[in-house]
Amino acid sequence: MVPSLQNDTHHAPPDAEALAWLRLLLTPGVGRTTARKLLAKAGSAEAIWRLPLLAWAECATQAQVKALAELPADWEKHCNTLSQWLAAPAAGTLHTFIHLGNSQYPQCLLETEDTPLMLFVQGPAALLASSDPWFPYPATLAMVGSRNPSAQGVINARDMAQALAEQGLCIVSGLARGIDAAAHEGALKGKTAKTPCTIAVVGTGLDQVYPRAHTALAQQIALHGLVISEYPLGSEPLPKHFPQRNRIISGLSQGTLVVEAALQSGSLITARLASEQGRDVFAIPGSIHAPQAKGCHALLRQGAKLVETAADILDELQGINPLQVHIAKGPEAIKNEVSKQEPELLRALGHDPMTLDTLMARTGWDAAHLQAQLMELELDAMVARLPGGLYQRITHS
Repeated sequence: MVPSLQNDTHHAPPDAEALAWLRLLLTPGVGRTTARKLLAKAGSAEAIWRLPLLAWAECATQAQVKALAELPADWEKHCNTLSQWLAAPAAGTLHTFIHLGNSQYPQCLLETEDTPLMLFVQGPAALLASSDPWFPYPATLAMVGSRNPSAQGVINARDMAQALAEQGLCIVSGLARGIDAAAHEGALKGKTAKTPCTIAVVGTGLDQVYPRAHTALAQQIALHGLVISEYPLGSEPLPKHFPQRNRIISGLSQGTLVVEAALQSGSLITARLASEQGRDVFAIPGSIHAPQAKGCHALLRQGAKLVETAADILDELQGINPLQVHIAKGPEAIKNEVSKQEPELLRALGHDPMTLDTLMARTGWDAAHLQAQLMELELDAMVARLPGGLYQRITHS
């Protein structure tokens, strides 16, 4: 039997079924595949713990049976932590969790392989307290990319997410540095009366934020979107968690857009999972000289759909009618739209990263004058200084 907690004057404990799911999740060595076999045999998480050892042995290895027979380490601490977390959300938000047997569990995830057993969720109290299903939304789009993007990549992600959110799409990403953060920020800026505008799927327990620099961003997402994790409270940001959570990012979404990605980027894992799940894959092209664009170019060669504007995505996602919206275009899409009124230096710079020596040769200016002009453009957020002594033009919507 799963032990119950004593009633506490400060918070109500989770019920027996919730504790049964928590114990299943925390039992070491029992992965999601074995857990689903046990659930199929018992009919519910609570019923698993009433099965005889022989029934367990039909679904699990000897080592797993031994682990099932014992309470997880620090069991009482985990139970109290969950109880306190459920009872103490931040203002305007609600903490909850859903499991495979819950009516709120997203159908889109049930249709994927390796479905998470439980999802811990933080979001607007009005949404999570509703009896209406939270999923699916009219349309969801995963937006992922490099943790070390170019300045243009950040702008592309932020502007694209804002434009799509303004059209009612929910942007799903992973709260990581770089493109993920820019996508969440853009979605929050473009939010409409509909919620949620963005979903962050994280690789830690929801009692912590990783990276810590994104604490304020996570708080804003919890007020206007959802923060989701399959990992129990207290889970640290282990490297293995982040590739695993990618299947949830793609699984919650109708399509996945890769904004910038190197050839070895984890974003390509998300794109591959989306393709395996039968979802659309999109990619924004970039400079042939930029390492952050090579992953996107590889996806395009493999059949991903090229994206220059938000309308390209709206055209593809089922049930969405593309509207006339003002969208930031990707760097390749605007190469032929350079205004004759723009500074001479921007025309010389083009849209590819360029060294100071190359710019000197193009403009005929000396180094001191050129650096002074570049500094002015940097201050005006029109040029970005890149590692390796390179400069790149930034295009805004």
